[in-house]
This record gives sequence, structure tokens and C-alpha cells, in this order.
Amino acid sequence: MEPKLPKLSPEMLVPRLGEYLVQKGLISESDLQHALAYQQETAYKGGQALLGQALIDLKMLDKETLDQVITELIIQLRSALQSANRNLEQRVRERTADLNEALNRLSELSQMKANFISNISHELRTPLTHIKGYIELMVSESLGPVTEEQRHALTVSQRSAGKLEDMIEDLIMFSLASRGEMSMKLDKVDIRRVVSLLVKAAARKADERGVKVDVLASDSIPLVQADGEKIGWAVTQLLDNAIKFTQSGGSVTVVLEEDGKNLVQVIVRDTGIGIPSLACERYLNPSISWMVLRPGVMEAQGWVCPLCVRLWRRMGLSST
Repeated sequence: MEPKLPKLSPEMLVPRLGEYLVQKGLISESDLQHALAYQQETAYKGGQALLGQALIDLKMLDKETLDQVITELIIQLRSALQSANRNLEQRVRERTADLNEALNRLSELSQMKANFISNISHELRTPLTHIKGYIELMVSESLGPVTEEQRHALTVSQRSAGKLEDMIEDLIMFSLASRGEMSMKLDKVDIRRVVSLLVKAAARKADERGVKVDVLASDSIPLVQADGEKIGWAVTQLLDNAIKFTQSGGSVTVVLEEDGKNLVQVIVRDTGIGIPSLACERYLNPSISWMVLRPGVMEAQGWVCPLCVRLWRRMGLSST
């Protein structure tokens, strides 16, 4: 047998009816306690009685007064709800305005950063070209003979200048990508050959760190539609990062896999320190400065991987 549902009444919508009646002086505190006791007794006997009905049964209040009080409370509740909604709408508008302002400011700062990087990179390129030129003249002894010690020092300086030039070119590329100004020259690219050459170029650095680097790819890997120069740059950066964060005795492998009929996956896999799963989103976000911290290793201001992701997407490729 289903339980009997209570009869619907407007009083059910009104909280703290007894306190309101006492405040208005329509009943006393003792009347309220008497009515509550009567209500509990009725419920114990299996009956159902709301507080208002209990007051009417005890002849402490007439129905007309009760209905008027309930109507007042419902009107007050409606007014309070409308006021709360207005305040909520106002707070939402204010927060939305604050978020838009913060977003615009973030966009301005990002643009300022990109412009600064672009300007400083181009300013550094000219004096570095002069430095490299004079070092080459001295190494070739065009400016006079040099001793073996001097030649060694010049060779070290030449390598350092080359690294600095690569960094400046990377900064310029990052700046162009940040502003959406990087152009792509898509063409058929032998990705297997490109990756093999890049791995050979990285072998010396890997050997110095005691890291084994190789390529794992089948002869059936097809040509891909991409910008050969940009994809080569991206793979080089990923290789350099992988070698840098892999301990001596570890390995770095570039894997090429066919994914369906028209796609090729390029996977740079290493046995290094890795990235915590919770940090991956920050790691790939170019608008966030991040730091990878591990015992004995610290890398600050990461931007290589976010830029690689942008290059991949500009060429219509996926990145994971």
C-alpha cells in the first residue's frame, strides 16, 4: 500500500512561520511551543498537521490571518529571490568584464614578448655575423699566423658562436610563430631520409653525453606533405632536448610509423627523466613559463616543445 501523500498547502513554501508569527505579536512563544507539541502528537498518532493548522485547531489563530501571513512571507521570499538574481547578474557582469580585461592584458603582454624577442634577436644577429666573420679570418690565418693554442681557442669560440647563432634563429622562428607570421612551403618530403640525417648530425652530441641515438623506421615509409626545413628544425629540437635530459648510458630513438594510408607518426622516444603527466598541459602551452626540476637538472623557460606543436599544427599534422 502506497503511503498517503500530504495535502499540498501554501504553508509548505514558507520557512520559519512560527518565528514570524511571534515577531509580529500574533502568538506568544508559549503558544508556539504548545502548537509544536500538538503537531508532534498528531504526527505520532499517524495524522498530518502543519504548524498553521495546529494553531487553528488550538484556536490560537484564525485561517484568514494565517493566509495573510503566509502571503506576506511568500511575497518577501519572491522579493529576496529577485534581489539575489539581480545581484548575481551584476556579479557575473563584473567578473566577465574582469576576465575580458585580464585576457586582453595577457594578449598584449604576449604580443610585447613576441615583439621583444623578435627585435632583440635581429639586433644580435648583425654583431654576431661580424664576430663569426673575424673568427673565420683568424682561423684561416688570413689576418696572420696563429699558434696551435690560439687555433684551439678560436675553434672553441667558433663553435660557441655557431650555437649562439642557432639560438638566435630559434628565437626568431619562435617570434614568427607566436605572431602567426611563419610561412610554410609544403612539398613532398622524404621524412625517413630527413630524420636519418638529423640523427647522424646529433650523434656527436649524444656520444659526448654517453647516450645512444638511432632511428627505427621501415623502408616502406611514404613521402609526406610538409615543410622539410621546418619539420627538420622541430625534430632537431626534440632530439636535442631528449639527449640533454637523458642520463649517460640511456638511449634516444626516433621512430617512424605509418598511421593509416596517408599519415606518418614521428616519435622521439628516450629513457630520460620524462615529464610528469600533470605538467604536460603546462609544458605544451607557450603562454606559460615553466621549469623542469629533477635532481641535478634544471631547465627554465621552456618554449621549444610548444613551438614544435605550433609547427606541426600549421602543417596540418597532429601532436601528442
